[in-house]
Amino acid sequence: MAGIKITLTGVQALSPGSTLWDGQVKGFAAKANANGSVSFVLKTRVNGRQRWVTIGKFGSPWTVETARREALRLLGEAASGNDIGAEKQAKRAKGLLFGHVADQFIAIHFPKLKPRTRESYGTIIRLHLKPAFGATPIADIRKTSVATFHARHAETPRNANHALSVLSKIMNWAEEQGLRPAESNPCRNIRKYRETKRERYLSPDELARLGAALAAAEDDKTVDPYIIAAIRLLLLTGARLSEILTLRWTYVDTYRRILNLPDSKTGAKVIPLNQAALDLLGTLPRLNSNPFVLVGRVEGQHLVNLQKPWRRIRKEAGLDDVRIHDLRHSFASVSVGLGGSLPVIGRVLGHSQPATTARYAHVADKVAAELVEAAGALIGTALQSGGKPSTPQ
Repeated sequence: MAGIKITLTGVQALSPGSTLWDGQVKGFAAKANANGSVSFVLKTRVNGRQRWVTIGKFGSPWTVETARREALRLLGEAASGNDIGAEKQAKRAKGLLFGHVADQFIAIHFPKLKPRTRESYGTIIRLHLKPAFGATPIADIRKTSVATFHARHAETPRNANHALSVLSKIMNWAEEQGLRPAESNPCRNIRKYRETKRERYLSPDELARLGAALAAAEDDKTVDPYIIAAIRLLLLTGARLSEILTLRWTYVDTYRRILNLPDSKTGAKVIPLNQAALDLLGTLPRLNSNPFVLVGRVEGQHLVNLQKPWRRIRKEAGLDDVRIHDLRHSFASVSVGLGGSLPVIGRVLGHSQPATTARYAHVADKVAAELVEAAGALIGTALQSGGKPSTPQ
């Protein structure tokens, strides 16, 4: 009701998430936070721009009356054209170092990210961003210093671009927290380096050599059988490494011939299973004490880190330049080579952007060229003989 002032009783009665507006001082309100605490705020406009200003939390020193007087003072400043939000923002950010803000970003924002993203961001922050900006006040980081930082890593374009992206996210987050002025991200409009995409596919001969190396390791019992199974599943499904390592038996639907993943890099995902993959899964024991398909050394946990055994196996196969991720590329290359369309392959691989699947376009072009050549030869022969085109018997 208009004219009703905020009172101590009204503040104490607020439920979490609710707001109590003052009926006498326009824009003055008490907001109850999720943790039960109450903050006094002021909503007003300065030079046509809306401003939200947090006066302070209810309790010492802010009572209802002292907060109301502060709201009236701020309204007077706003009426004079002073940007009270920017002033309060600057005072709050002054002296707050990037390293401290980065720690806050990790503590507050990281829980919203996927585990692999958290790991990647954490590495970039620890190894690159904190050494470069950690002792600099967050409000003092300018585009020139960011551009210089980016240029220092030009020899590794992908790492330089990744670090720039993570820094940009931290700066955007700092704006949201009121630690920097709106639209002040110093990473904006810094051109990223061109990255050379590394495409490596296994040829039929290389697949045979890898198969022989896996079989030899299996016979000699020199490599954990779950590691061998993981490598074969990567090749047979085109799945990402994390999807295979964390695969649970509850995700395996042999009747529908799919892996039904509730979460992945691109969200929920269904991976079709071919007969070879089903046969391989059928050889793996199901342990009551472990929900994962690929059992790790720690009881109840999944297999982790294939890098060391993979380096050994690829050396035996004479494939020293092949990464684990190239097994996924190889599955896609073979699938496209068999005539699979790029949209269908993209769906199987779980690509969220068509541009990601477009890297296999040259394989599809080769298939199309071979098809055109075969059709041309057939039609040409028919024309020369004066007969009708017919498929060879």
